[in-house]
Amino acid sequence: MSSDSPSDGRPAPRARVVAVLTAAGSGSRLGLGYPKALVAVLGRPLVAHAARQLARTELVERIVVTAPGSHLDEVRSAVADAAISVPWEVVAGGRTRQESVGIGLAALAAACPGAAPDVVLVHDAARPFAPPALVARIVDAVRQGYSAVIPGYAVTDTMKLVAPALDAAGTGPELVAGTADRTSLRAVQTPQGFTWDLLVRAHAAGEERARSEETAATDDASLVEAVGETVWVVEGDVAALKITTPHDLAVAELLAAQVLADEDILVGPGPSGLTGPGGPDTP
Repeated sequence: MSSDSPSDGRPAPRARVVAVLTAAGSGSRLGLGYPKALVAVLGRPLVAHAARQLARTELVERIVVTAPGSHLDEVRSAVADAAISVPWEVVAGGRTRQESVGIGLAALAAACPGAAPDVVLVHDAARPFAPPALVARIVDAVRQGYSAVIPGYAVTDTMKLVAPALDAAGTGPELVAGTADRTSLRAVQTPQGFTWDLLVRAHAAGEERARSEETAATDDASLVEAVGETVWVVEGDVAALKITTPHDLAVAELLAAQVLADEDILVGPGPSGLTGPGGPDTP
């Protein structure tokens, strides 16, 4: 791991931190006809909550949001409504999450000519209430020399390995093939943090996989593992819940209420207020 300070004793320069926020999920398991990132919780879309949480850390200097090409204006309005204090932009995502992150990295590179960032976070809008303390824990670990850092928490359920159903239709009970040792298992969350050069190299090496859901990586740490680099885990946070089902949305309402109480602000009801102050690349 690298030293935190130059050899002459001067404080090390502050690492530049940027983020890709993925917001292209379809929301199909929520039974929606529009992207999950636009679902409102306490009057604010998930993508707006997620962007605001990243900005609240006062660590992230720029955010690129990847969104479905058919909903760019709605996502831009949602992020504008968050009135975040850092420059941001919304770009059309790709066919898979992996491809979308790669597009986000390219947008960040174009926005930072001549001086690549040091630390890059990749976060999912479906985890809109990841607290600033979790983000700081990840950034701190990367700054300390751990080049790939992900949040995770211990699995408490018994985990079984299963084989396909034995009946011809594949609809019967699955066969238990073994029991996993849960002491070595971690359920992984986002944001995930990396040194800029490592994540760019990992995405370049895995570019062929990005085109299809069958081969694409489900998280960025998997791409780093694929190029033979080490990934480290720090303690996750229950507030970084992934919203996938209606039940998750009910829990998200409780989390949002706590976040808004911490911010001491009020948000108007309903998703109608998607246009608000701020805008792309405005502090």
